[in-house]
Amino acid sequence: MITKEEIAAAYRQIQDDICKSLELADGGAFFEEELWQREGGGGGRTRIMQNGNVIERGGVNFSAVHGKLPDQIKRAFKVEEEDFFATGVSIVIHPKNPWVPIIHMNIRYFELNETTRWFGGGIDLTPHYIVAEDAVFFHDYLRKVCNQFSETFYERFKVWADDYFFIKHRNETRGIGGIFYDRLSPENTALDYQQLFAFSTAVGESFAPIYSELIKRNKNKTFSAAQKEWQYLRRSRYVEFNLVYDSGTKFGLETNGRIESILMSLPPQANWAYNYKPVSGSEEEQTLQLLRKGIDWSNEHA
Repeated sequence: MITKEEIAAAYRQIQDDICKSLELADGGAFFEEELWQREGGGGGRTRIMQNGNVIERGGVNFSAVHGKLPDQIKRAFKVEEEDFFATGVSIVIHPKNPWVPIIHMNIRYFELNETTRWFGGGIDLTPHYIVAEDAVFFHDYLRKVCNQFSETFYERFKVWADDYFFIKHRNETRGIGGIFYDRLSPENTALDYQQLFAFSTAVGESFAPIYSELIKRNKNKTFSAAQKEWQYLRRSRYVEFNLVYDSGTKFGLETNGRIESILMSLPPQANWAYNYKPVSGSEEEQTLQLLRKGIDWSNEHA
């Protein structure tokens, strides 16, 4: 039986590996680490990169916390137990170049007791400008990861991501989606806990090759001041989603989490423009038209 200590150790290693790959891909900046302890139990390692060659701000966080569940979380989870353990890795990268997409990944494990425990997580891409070839590469990579464990996972988790990463008040998706899943256990999958753990780590290990490739493809593209302003506008949508809808942000705030770590997902700068309308036929308008649910990003439909 896989233990919570083994899961936390594997997640720490994934954090280490991803940080090394991002430093290599950026080629200029390095992560600064802050170790922290949570009042109530546990702690983590917050790692932040700023003002790099490619990455304007990026966070790769690990945490392993325990303690008493607040009443509102117990009601949300529909559980009676109080003592919880949670561990995970959470990543958000905001690049300098508007042609390099924002990326988010989270893998997590939650445990109340031997029978009430589950895995959650996912990875999604938020391009400022949607490049079809990049979207195909991203989704095909995730499909291959999922298919190692279940032929149903990719389609199931892609729909879940489309529904989850949806900005309801804007009637648009945050980006081009990816995969999202929560509360995975043997009861709702055909996998045991050891296999679910292997799936979780496979998702975590997919981050480095995916984002390194996307950086390589786009980091040297030129951009205008107007395209930089568009990037700031798209970042504002990212902020709106994370502060209004993101369940990880809500969980962190409601369990007395570390504010700096919770809000590391926010970009260094984002702009809001009143009633912005893109120029007809522009790349900005084309991107907005693709921010919707249900797009098939497989090779034959791109």
